[in-house]
Amino acid sequence: MQRVIGILAHVDAGKTTFSEQVLYHAGAIRKRGRVDHQNAFLDNQSIERERGITVFAEQATFSLCGCQYHWIDTPGHADFSAEMERALQVMDAAVVLVSGVEGVQGHTETVFQLLRNNGVPCFFFINKLDRSGASFSGTISEIQRTLAKEAVRFDQLDGGEGERAFAEKLAELDDDLLERYLEGGYQREYWMKEAGRMLKEGRLFPVFGGSALQDQGVEEFLKAMHDLLSWISPPDPDSPFCGLVYKIRHDKQGKRVAFLKVTKGVLRAKQQVSVLGEEGEPALQKIDELRIYNGERFATVQQVEPGGLCGVVGLSLAAPGDGVGAERFRQSYETVPTMMAKAMFSPALSPKTVLSALRQLEDEDPLLGVEWNSALEEIHIHILGTIQLEVLEQLLRERFQLEVTFGDCETVYRETIAGPVTGYGHFEPLRHYAEVHLRLEPGKRGSGVTFATQCSADQLAGHYQRLIETHVMEKRHKGVLTGSELTDVKITLLAGQAHLKHTEGGDFREATYRAIRQGLMQAQSVLLEPYYRFRILAPTQWVGRVLSDIQRFGGNFQPPRQEGDNAEVCGRVPASKFINYSRDLTAFTGGKGALSVQFDGFEPCMDAEKVVACKGYNPDRDVENTADSVFCAKGAGYPVKWYDVEKCVHIR
Repeated sequence: MQRVIGILAHVDAGKTTFSEQVLYHAGAIRKRGRVDHQNAFLDNQSIERERGITVFAEQATFSLCGCQYHWIDTPGHADFSAEMERALQVMDAAVVLVSGVEGVQGHTETVFQLLRNNGVPCFFFINKLDRSGASFSGTISEIQRTLAKEAVRFDQLDGGEGERAFAEKLAELDDDLLERYLEGGYQREYWMKEAGRMLKEGRLFPVFGGSALQDQGVEEFLKAMHDLLSWISPPDPDSPFCGLVYKIRHDKQGKRVAFLKVTKGVLRAKQQVSVLGEEGEPALQKIDELRIYNGERFATVQQVEPGGLCGVVGLSLAAPGDGVGAERFRQSYETVPTMMAKAMFSPALSPKTVLSALRQLEDEDPLLGVEWNSALEEIHIHILGTIQLEVLEQLLRERFQLEVTFGDCETVYRETIAGPVTGYGHFEPLRHYAEVHLRLEPGKRGSGVTFATQCSADQLAGHYQRLIETHVMEKRHKGVLTGSELTDVKITLLAGQAHLKHTEGGDFREATYRAIRQGLMQAQSVLLEPYYRFRILAPTQWVGRVLSDIQRFGGNFQPPRQEGDNAEVCGRVPASKFINYSRDLTAFTGGKGALSVQFDGFEPCMDAEKVVACKGYNPDRDVENTADSVFCAKGAGYPVKWYDVEKCVHIR
């Protein structure tokens, strides 16, 4: 029986210290490390030890009461939340650590919401209760108010007043339990079994407390966690193998390692498994090696049972979020970079060398979205924050021996359209042929790019239609205002045509790309900018300044809420206005103000004309994303400008 448990928290809540205690009590390590001593078991990268923060999601294994546990320590800093989100895809349950001093913070809200959205049952552990100013009851109340009213204290089940309060609180959350409580009172064994069921269903969030640094409450939590997870049953080992890839790494020898969870069946070394190819088609790849990782060390095994985690050498096509084996799919993630930066390096250094290194890092973190501008010979990357840039610089120096820095952070924009339009793409150089007609129309905000078809299979075979869908979804299509990524657009296949003899796979890629682009050139485009949902705590005397700043930035806010000598202000604001606001808030409040932000979607840009002018993007000069088509006459292909394509298409 195998179980995967993750631990998540806002930065500096004590997550890594808590993990050390868990691993020590479970017998996985003989000596507890400390972040400040730079010897924590799961912070095994030099970057992590030097900075005292977790950057990479690492795992350890231990046995407890006959079960094998895989414990995943995830980054707590918001700049590395993409790494955290990828890891939670494979968790059976999670522990959310909350500081008893600082309480619920911005990233605490983010990780909890991600867990809810992904249906991951979770516990709360209130940490640092040994410190001055810590409040167990106050933090529980804050969790119930801001995160989950179903949070219930589980640390006083000693038969006294605490256990009675626990029974009554649990009965309030479940009608059947309430009826049983009124009729027959409280029976601990039955109550705990029902608590496990409610935990599984997301209707209960057990709360524990203590101090990881002082080793208080950790052992008790570990035992209760095991008891409350008794509902987890092993997946069927006789099913065909299915797995979910959650991260990619390159080891010290340069081997690409795909980390995955075996969700069904058994995975064996040397077997062939089905993965998604570069164009979304099924492809077979051989498992060269299976590894079970424990920190930075690993052991090679011949097979992995269902429910287990492993590192796989040989899956060169698999990406984070990919389903492999009998069930193939590609997952999307909620974390979205809101900033981008330009890579800067010596003229003596080849751009291709830097690009190659960044492509490998992008393989491990797809959200980097590395962009190469061949005309300007510039490289841009997408990021979540400035700390991430510092880490990337160090990674490039240590892993690739490259001295690369990054320019100032810029806002990441998106583009959509205001109304429906039909785009036409035709690709017919000599001995090639494909034509595609697509309707582009605005989608719901936050929907991304979606695909549908209204094309008859009599006109275009189903496998060609699926190929067109793949080409629509496989690429970050550029808008025509600033060259920013296209989003919130529904693309419908209206018609398509192939040639019995001359159509090849890549022809529909060319026709599809050109049809999208041709449609965008006709459409009324809309520039979108990212928004943050924010929470500000500031001394009461500075609330007026805060509210004035938010209004000046074009944001909105809810009425301030008083918390002792501080006031809490929540609302939404354009992300571009808040890039440096944390620094400003710290300055004018004398270090007493605190800001937490969460990405909250894209909205029409307030300064669209200014941004478009500043970007200076010319879609006609973007030869890599052309809207023009290629037709054939007298045995030779010839280009047709986008505004004349509709008059030349073959399908009427």
